[in-house]
Amino acid sequence: MRDALVARPGSPGARIGSKHEDGDHIGKGAGAPIEPARPGGGGSRRVASRGGVITLVLGGARSGKSAVAERLAMTLSTSVTYLATAETDPTDADFLARIERHRARRPANWTTVEAGRHLPSHLGAAEGAVLIDSLGTWVAAHDGFAVDVDALIAALTSRAGDTVVVSEEVGLGVHPSTEIGGRFRDALGLVNQRVADTADRAVLVIAGRVLPLERSPW
Repeated sequence: MRDALVARPGSPGARIGSKHEDGDHIGKGAGAPIEPARPGGGGSRRVASRGGVITLVLGGARSGKSAVAERLAMTLSTSVTYLATAETDPTDADFLARIERHRARRPANWTTVEAGRHLPSHLGAAEGAVLIDSLGTWVAAHDGFAVDVDALIAALTSRAGDTVVVSEEVGLGVHPSTEIGGRFRDALGLVNQRVADTADRAVLVIAGRVLPLERSPW
């Protein structure tokens, strides 16, 4: 079993103690291993009586966010429900190959559910630990990127089990060159803000390294 990949919301200098396959620590060299997050603790705005801990894992393309989220999920339970949101195009060989790589590295005892655009209802029905990958493909699956984020938040906050949510950070690059690209960036950015506001903790993954994201004091 890998070292625990856990974080207290808002703790400065925190590092995540999971290891790469070559043995290097993610977030190596910054502080001591972090204790598990507690619902309602560390400045969280969630109700303290809720049982499950929500972790938002943000990152750009090829940042390693999915791998980090998967290692975190492995520390939560031996049996995890993986909610996949991508709606595949059989003519897109590159995307299909990427999905297959993700599937191959997941433990055999995980349950994969093709949630697609129906993420909130599948999340509400899932028991135990859940990994959602990702909010970006969930938003992209909807016409006009019009998602029911209230239903997603309600499903997240009503769960007794822990939930790890992967999402793309799309606001750090250049301005999108197309109008539809700009609308997608704006839509996903707003969804990310809502989920981050609800989550017990949030991290940003860059080149496989993890940065804890503290709540704004303002």
